[in-house]
Parts: sequence; C-alpha cells; structure tokens
Amino acid sequence: MLEEYRDEAAFKAHLAQPHTQEFNAALEEAATGGGSTVTDLATFADAKPAAPGVRGVDHAGLTVPDIDAATRFFSEAFGAVTLYDVLPEDGPDMEGEGPQAELGLSPGTRITHMRLVRIGNGPCLELFRIEGGEQSEPARLQDLGLTHLGLYVDDVEAACAAFAAAGGTLLKGPHPLANNEDNDGNAGIYGRAPWGTLIELLTYPGGIDLPEGAPAPRWTPNP
Repeated sequence: MLEEYRDEAAFKAHLAQPHTQEFNAALEEAATGGGSTVTDLATFADAKPAAPGVRGVDHAGLTVPDIDAATRFFSEAFGAVTLYDVLPEDGPDMEGEGPQAELGLSPGTRITHMRLVRIGNGPCLELFRIEGGEQSEPARLQDLGLTHLGLYVDDVEAACAAFAAAGGTLLKGPHPLANNEDNDGNAGIYGRAPWGTLIELLTYPGGIDLPEGAPAPRWTPNP
C-alpha cells in the first residue's frame, strides 16, 4: 500500500482512527508476521524547490485592450472571479517619471486600469490596460519571454466548448501530451483569447512520469 501524508502529525492522526485500528488488528491473523511495517519511501511531498524565503509564483501580469471584456472572457470560459481593481478605471492614470522608472514604461505610456482576478487554485492574474506607448502583438509560442497561460481542466472537451462560447479561438486538438506527460487520458489544446493571448488547456489524470531523482513533484492545482 502506497500512502502519502502531509506530515508526521497527519500520519499519527490516521493511525488513531477507529477504522485504521480495526484494520491493523485484523492483520494480526491475516498477515505474515502478524502485522504490517511502515517504510518511509521519500519525503517527496515536502520538497520546496526554491531559495529560502521564496514561496512561489503569486501572480502573472497580462496586458489587455479592455479589462472589462477580458474579465468577462475569463469568467465565462473559466469561472474567474474579480478580487479588486488595483487601479480603478475612473481613478487617476499611473504615468510620469515614477512609473517609468519603477515599471520600465517608455515615455508617454500610462496605465489606465488594473484589476486582480483569480481562477481556481492557482496564481492570480493581474490585468493591465495601458495606453500612450508602443505595443507589440500578443506573443506566439516561438517568441522570447512568457508566451502562454496553462490551465488544468478535468474535462478537456467541456473546457473547449466553454472557451469557444466565451469568444476564444481554439487551435488544432485536443492532442496527446509529450514524453513524460504522455499517459492514458492526458491531453492538451492551445487556443487564443479574443485579444490574442495564447492559452493552453490541459489535463493529465493518467499522471506524470517523473524522471528518477526529480527534486520535487510537478505542482498541480487541487480539485
């Protein structure tokens, strides 16, 4: 039996449960040696692959042409919720030498609206609407830098239908995942949000085959 517990206290709490005690008592007659033994295979779940004091990704920033429209898309496609406006649309724009130096904006660029939204059990999205400065087209997978958002879904077909109904454009797929991720039931598909941002929908109920000696498990959003 392979079992995983959050910590030693959780394991002891499991041992104290009546059904566990009944099971272990039955092993005295059913099992060779009169009981079970526990072998600690690894403290894999406790792995924290980061420098001391670093917790993990808090949010991703995404510049869109219309924050209200982007919020509707994320809500209709994925059930996203709005937490708050970092910079209200009717408030003073964020511009000038201060933001230019702090945020790396080019002269004349101003931030007119900022909003924080959340999708399920994962990092938040910080949406920006920015005017007055030169802007490039949304990134393709081949471009340098951050290229896409990847969302874990339980049902790829249902997620595709919601994505398209919300105004997104799906690319070819769903397709099998690659190499270590290519197990039964695992699949993914890319699409573009109405303003062009690349978004991947993926699921891997068949699990991921981690290479021997991997320092930590892959992070996956909880159900």
